Amino acid sequence: MKSMKAESLRLRLDRSAAMRSIVKQFYIYVVLLLIVLIFSVMKLGETSLFGRGSFLSPDSIINLLRSAVPILMLSGAFTLLMISGYIDLSVGSAMSLSAVVFSLMILNGFSFLPALVITLILGIAMGYLNGALVMKLRITPVIATLVTLNLFKGIALLIVPDGLSAIKGSAAKAMPGWINDFGRKDVLLGLPAAFYVALVVIALLILVQRKTILGKYAAAMGGNRIAAELSGINVLKMGWLLYIIVGFFAALAGMARASYMSLGDPLSGDGMELDCIIAVLLGGTAFSGGEGSVAKTMIGALIIMCVTTGLMTVIPAYWQTVAKGSVLVAAVVLNHLLVREARS
Repeated sequence: MKSMKAESLRLRLDRSAAMRSIVKQFYIYVVLLLIVLIFSVMKLGETSLFGRGSFLSPDSIINLLRSAVPILMLSGAFTLLMISGYIDLSVGSAMSLSAVVFSLMILNGFSFLPALVITLILGIAMGYLNGALVMKLRITPVIATLVTLNLFKGIALLIVPDGLSAIKGSAAKAMPGWINDFGRKDVLLGLPAAFYVALVVIALLILVQRKTILGKYAAAMGGNRIAAELSGINVLKMGWLLYIIVGFFAALAGMARASYMSLGDPLSGDGMELDCIIAVLLGGTAFSGGEGSVAKTMIGALIIMCVTTGLMTVIPAYWQTVAKGSVLVAAVVLNHLLVREARS
């Protein structure tokens, strides 16, 4: 009799564990579906953003994917950094500074390739600085990157000519049309070249996480940094490299944003760090590091874009920040519950 009860209990526990595993694997897809359905039944009005006013219309989906390119490019690298147990709050300002520098070079006669290379080098330099502060000087990541957030933003505001908030060019020296074409012009299925570059970036980062030493080392560092050091991992170099990678993709995202907007705005990246954190947490990456998924972060990024885009036509602008803050709270709570369940 006791053996039958024990077997019954074991079966129930196995079924419960299997159900929890299924929920953990697929919850984010359910959340995305619910968000889409909620905005689909709302009256969004006749707006240019939503085409005929439907959230699921082809025009609205295409516009959403176009505007999602920067966060798709950036949040994958951000995920690897958070898996390793570190964080970078300066990504939005780094993105803005890159957009401004790239736009200024194009307006002053640089061709695409030199402007691209110089902007990417700038991104690497910003990532190197963050890595030096955190890994070499041992400054807490939140404090170090909060300092560089203001530094990069200040530089971006300083170098914009004539105190303007954005760089659009003038009648004598206008922004070339191909800049906007990269972020908006239909290349395939109504989507621009920038979107397909983002897909390549996503595939590359998923491969890095799953198949390379860097991905494995990042998880080991986030899981137990002391054990990682004792096992021979150079935590200093790996962490520094991850900050450089984040800076590189912040610069790439800044150029994509400049192309989409056809201007360089020193405030264009404001809030991107919050969007990245929400996307990463929704994707199941532990805030303390050790585990996570670049692929699921991409779904989290799409959720953020759906919420942001949908709220633009549903509630007043000053309520949108409140709504996004609420999403962040929900993401933190959900992430905490999932991580606690996994560790238990």
